[in-house]
Amino acid sequence: MSDRTPTGPEDASAPVTPEQPATPGAPARGMRAIEGEQFSFADSIGGVRGAVESVLPGFLFVVVFVAAGQELRPALIASAAAALLAVVVRVVQRTPVTQALSGVLGVGIGVIWAWRTGEASDYFAWGLLTNVAYLVAFAVSALVGWPLVGLVLGLFRGDGPLSESGSWAGALAWRHDRAQRRLYSAVTWLWAGMFGLRLVVQVPLFLADQVTALGTAKLVMGLPLTAVVLWLSWMLVRGRTAASPAAPPTPPGP
Repeated sequence: MSDRTPTGPEDASAPVTPEQPATPGAPARGMRAIEGEQFSFADSIGGVRGAVESVLPGFLFVVVFVAAGQELRPALIASAAAALLAVVVRVVQRTPVTQALSGVLGVGIGVIWAWRTGEASDYFAWGLLTNVAYLVAFAVSALVGWPLVGLVLGLFRGDGPLSESGSWAGALAWRHDRAQRRLYSAVTWLWAGMFGLRLVVQVPLFLADQVTALGTAKLVMGLPLTAVVLWLSWMLVRGRTAASPAAPPTPPGP
């Protein structure tokens, strides 16, 4: 089942992180949407096209698996074909293929894993492992006082290193503000809770080999839940973490 990840396979069970610095007038996507002036559910998860590319392989896997009488091979072929088609279409249209390629990688791992073991539930094993990894990363970062949400957002703020006039020191400026540290910690725990909830629901289904129920849970708790957590994060953060404006230049003396 395809969810989304920041730097690895597209996996809707993972956070949607910014792919590039914000540009004036561009929709805020992924975690960058948390500090946007306005919030769009569609834009936050990569737009309608990005959502379809992310969800379709997993959706087809479940539908074809059920329609084919729980035959594994047709479901795996349908899922892999959908992921590959997304890349081909983007190449033909000469649009960025990063997201689609990441989707192919994530789907490919699931397809190969399930193909080799012959267990349909293993198609979802990689997604569960990524949820474990993100749960640990977000929880540990909050516990040690370096909340991951603050670190990611700091890179893309006006005083961060991905801005023309920013720096690495600017990316960590929020750590000097106790209120912002607490806020970013709270939001980071919110994300950790999302990954934990997915594992609580999906791991028992995986262990019980309930493929249809697991696939349905992955769809419901994938991009839709990610979008809700992004919105809740935006509600908590908006207007409270803006970078301090630079001090005006001192006028020259007479």
